[in-house]
Amino acid sequence: MRKIQFMETVLRDGNQSQIATRMPITDMLPVLSTLDQAGYRALEVWGGATFDACLRFLNEDPWERLRLIRAQVKDTKLQMLLRGQNLLGYRHYADDVVEKFVVKSVENGIDVIRIFDALNDTRNIRTALEATKKAGAEAQAAIAYTTSDFHTLEYFVNLADEMAQMGADSICIKDMAGVLLPETAYKLVSQIKDKIDLPLEIHCHATAGVSEMTYLKAVEAGADIIDTCISSFSSGTSQPASESMAIALENLGFETGLKLEKLTVIAGHFDSVRDRFRDEKILNPKVKDIDPKALIYQVPGGMLSNLMSQLQEQGISEKYEEVLKEVPKVRADLGFPPLVTPLSQMVGTQAVMNVVTGERYKLIPQEVKDYVAGGYGKPPVEILPEIRQKIIGQIAVETGRPADKLKPEFDRLKAEISPYAKSDEDVLDYALFPKQGRDFLGRREDPFYDIPIQTVDLKIDLKFL
Repeated sequence: MRKIQFMETVLRDGNQSQIATRMPITDMLPVLSTLDQAGYRALEVWGGATFDACLRFLNEDPWERLRLIRAQVKDTKLQMLLRGQNLLGYRHYADDVVEKFVVKSVENGIDVIRIFDALNDTRNIRTALEATKKAGAEAQAAIAYTTSDFHTLEYFVNLADEMAQMGADSICIKDMAGVLLPETAYKLVSQIKDKIDLPLEIHCHATAGVSEMTYLKAVEAGADIIDTCISSFSSGTSQPASESMAIALENLGFETGLKLEKLTVIAGHFDSVRDRFRDEKILNPKVKDIDPKALIYQVPGGMLSNLMSQLQEQGISEKYEEVLKEVPKVRADLGFPPLVTPLSQMVGTQAVMNVVTGERYKLIPQEVKDYVAGGYGKPPVEILPEIRQKIIGQIAVETGRPADKLKPEFDRLKAEISPYAKSDEDVLDYALFPKQGRDFLGRREDPFYDIPIQTVDLKIDLKFL
């Protein structure tokens, strides 16, 4: 009987996808010991947008959140998502900041770091991967799965092999848009497992309604771990339900190691949390819906829910369908990048601007210009000269690893924030999110700290997609 391990996402991706990462630590603490006893391989508790949300919306110290979780979870691995050289922010950071962040993440309780690059440019994951292994944690390299004529099975298998050669301890197929189809998953997993002798994890969002079938075929092909979310925050833009997948796989003869009675208690707790967010109108009912259009538009679940929220805040929610139709056009223009942070934000913001202004590329965010100029790495497909000309004019395109141009910056940042920072973790708050980090630390250290009134800015708001 083959064992299929589960990674639970409710503390990170599950609530990020459905309530824009607004779940505070107080909603997590009462159930952490039960989660620890439920039989999961790992709990995803950190990374992604949690760091940003803690500072920007919840007034929480993200490091203290991690320490509080670690204090309650004694036996189960704690996992996080890291965007390679982007860390958890929206630009590339110098190697010394990346290395310091990884070390501090492990010191504060992380056991597994899932590392990916939005462009699948492996040059952008090497520093974080090597730092993770040096710090003694599991370095899981993740493939950002997407579809285009360029993104073939051979491409993804070779990418997984390259990651294994770099020293990855495990591999993840990260299907953030929920577009990995069952038969494709079977072929992809089979070919990767034939070539690479490493644990293989599958991460799918349920947005398009095919993820449970995809998980089954992936497991049949040899996948070792699947990512699920407790039923309260599952399905729709999140992952398939943990309980349902466990029962189904055990019925098929697989072992999961999950304790259903514990899952029932966990679901009962998070049901009440979910209902509160529904009552507060933070959980939009639409994020629970199945949307097969994701198979067409390639829009990740978290991006869908936040895009909907941002358009409503701007008073242009009627533009939602028009923006969705513009997204694949912008993605094609930009060389078919996978729609994952930070590229999903760039593509989404550009699509909104194209629709709102009524003229394509009349307004262009600086991040999009930087991307086209090579500032984030190599696009999967070369950008057409006419599109490049429209976006950056005659600016030369950088072809090297973007971080090679960055000087060490941790000591400089430490000096800048020295009036408020008490630890390296505080400095990293400021490094990743200068404005939000400074404001958070300022409020903590100075009762008279004056935060300027924040005005709504379309580009900035959409960064939190």
